[in-house]
Amino acid sequence: MEETLMSTGPNYRVPYRRRREGKTDYKARRALVLSKVPRLIVRGSLKNMTVQIAEAQPNGDRVIVSANSRELTKTYGWKASRSNLPSAYLTGFLCGLRATKGGLKKAILDVGLFAPTKGSRIFAALKGTVDGGVEIPCSKEKLPDEGRISGKHIAEYAKQLSTEEQTTPQRQFSSYMKESLQPEQLPDHFSETKEKIVVSFHPKEEKEKKPEIKTEAKAKPRTRAKAGAKPKTARKPRAKKTEEKKE
Repeated sequence: MEETLMSTGPNYRVPYRRRREGKTDYKARRALVLSKVPRLIVRGSLKNMTVQIAEAQPNGDRVIVSANSRELTKTYGWKASRSNLPSAYLTGFLCGLRATKGGLKKAILDVGLFAPTKGSRIFAALKGTVDGGVEIPCSKEKLPDEGRISGKHIAEYAKQLSTEEQTTPQRQFSSYMKESLQPEQLPDHFSETKEKIVVSFHPKEEKEKKPEIKTEAKAKPRTRAKAGAKPKTARKPRAKKTEEKKE
């Protein structure tokens, strides 16, 4: 059996469970909580992106608004990968519009234990949230450029593969092919999906309906008697039958 080595001594302090699991940096979290500003939490996996805006409370974090890249496929017809730069931007954009609609104006980025790499998915989601209307402090040097956000670098790579092999790059973009989307068309598909998100939050205003004025029902006018018709007379009361007294 393998023995786990652990430091011992009077000054040793066992780290918190989430720090041992590599999930929470408590030193950075403390600074974010003391700022008393809602935190923009961006987390990504191999398949999806999740963007949340939460605030710290004594019983734990309370999520104010949230968005997941799965919603792009189910609601807005997104056919490309749900974990690349364009999907990260659209997920953040969706979260930003929801936050703005709910009256949230400011937030601060919480990257957790992820490395803040320049132009990464985290900053693409941040850019989308800012474009959605939420004010978040960040250096512009960290944000990816518009070409990478719209997926132009992916389209150019697909064109390069097609020219070199003289065939469609089906192996690298098999998920795109299943959805009948050519990787060269990704920038146009990105623009269409973003437009759908904008329209869903800003629908066309309906024409104002005129209020209906209620009128009191008028009494029906009396009709005149027709010519030649006999006037109606009151009926005489029927005489009560009396039994004759027998002599």
